[in-house]
Amino acid sequence: MINNVFSNALKEKIIKNAMPFAECGSMSQGYIGYHIQNAINTELNKRNIKGKVVSLITQTIVDKNSTAFKNPTKPVGNFYDEKEAKFLAKENNWIVKEDAGRGWRRVVPSPKPIDIVEKDIIKILSDNNVILIAGGGGGIPVYKEGDSLVGVDAVIDKDFTSAKIAELVKADVFMILTAINKVIINFGKPEAKEIDEIEWNELKKLSNSGHFPAGSMRPKVEAALNFTNNTGKKSYISDLSLVDKVLDGKAGTKIYKK
Repeated sequence: MINNVFSNALKEKIIKNAMPFAECGSMSQGYIGYHIQNAINTELNKRNIKGKVVSLITQTIVDKNSTAFKNPTKPVGNFYDEKEAKFLAKENNWIVKEDAGRGWRRVVPSPKPIDIVEKDIIKILSDNNVILIAGGGGGIPVYKEGDSLVGVDAVIDKDFTSAKIAELVKADVFMILTAINKVIINFGKPEAKEIDEIEWNELKKLSNSGHFPAGSMRPKVEAALNFTNNTGKKSYISDLSLVDKVLDGKAGTKIYKK
């Protein structure tokens, strides 16, 4: 019995973690989108700029037969000790793993995005100069089941989803804004070097050779590579505060394809 082994606090964790991921994703998109939407509207009003802002609940189609579902790798939620984690895994039908010496966590699949359900709506809104907030959290992962879309417990990398949206709506460029000015090779070493611009194939080679950590720059680099490879258009990675300088070539890393 639970009472004989674990505390009431742990029993609460079982209840709190019972919400399906698709529903969690939709709620997160709604409440975070609301705050971003209001913040942008406030800034537009301060600058006397007329503009329309909307946040869109976005569904991302994945392959339910993807190998990602056979090997969940994305840590989510709270940290537990091993005993707690394994108990929760049994009670909730989770998979848990030790996370870099920091404790045990639930892990879920992280499949690649195939398509965006709302892509036509996104295109219409962007073509009509609406400032659009979409793809939050990588989108709600769904797969097709007959005429329906079924939510699945997974987390899609937000950078890959952003690249897929940019590709599908035929964006002129794809820009990832993060906390560094430029992509760096040999990061943390004496021979560290910033990349100003680089051809797609060369950056791919650097990524394949392990220059970018999986939990840090690799998803951003791979997402930029995907967009540029699939469209032939430029991608940029830079610091959020430098966005006004990126397209002028005064900041950021530019990825291009010959």
